Amino acid sequence: MTSPQALSEADRRLVALWAADCAERVLPLFEAEAPDDDRARNGIDRARAFGRGELDTAEQIRRRFVAGRAAQSTKNPAAVAAARAAGQASGVAHMGARALGAAAYAAKAAALAAADHDATGQDAARRHEARWQLDHLTTGVRIALSRLPLLGEDSSGPLGAGLLASGVLATTIREIQAELSLEADGVGGREAADEWERERGDADDENGTDDENSDDDKDGDESGTPQRSRPQMRAVRDFVT
Repeated sequence: MTSPQALSEADRRLVALWAADCAERVLPLFEAEAPDDDRARNGIDRARAFGRGELDTAEQIRRRFVAGRAAQSTKNPAAVAAARAAGQASGVAHMGARALGAAAYAAKAAALAAADHDATGQDAARRHEARWQLDHLTTGVRIALSRLPLLGEDSSGPLGAGLLASGVLATTIREIQAELSLEADGVGGREAADEWERERGDADDENGTDDENSDDDKDGDESGTPQRSRPQMRAVRDFVT
């Protein structure tokens, strides 16, 4: 039986584009620490190519763990989270719910990058990133994500009782799902539905028609104040004010 966290292939291709955008926002944090490791960037590129219908689903599923393993190239918590975001985006071809994982890890990376701020400042950085993610949802992606079960309500995928269900990852996912729920009535209008059908139709034209990553999130306690290198401090300026 198909997991409700999988979504249809058409929906997975839609949400893969958004997941790639979320992960790419924090990619500089990883590349500042591991400039010679291109696995995270390649994973994001593949997620985007999948979303555009340029990659076969089976091919992308076979390679879905590669990007996340780039996290082993660094011990910096923000860089690790950024690589995890890329890994989650790369896994959307297999499980649509991983789009929320990509967003959650990206927001976590933004918070960890603000390590020289107090807890309030770090949460502000996380919320700022999550706000950007919500603001860049298309109608089709909103509808597709709204089809997913709420965090913790289904055990047949990454939204079950795993890593995404705890800490700041869970906080971000719950905030996104809460907003999607609040907007559900408005999204059901005829105009929004027509826009969604156009997005799906475009994806069909282009196409011609999980379990958690084993390497996920080994960075431990999020309450500490990790140190940042100079390259990463420069990368932080892109999205932390």
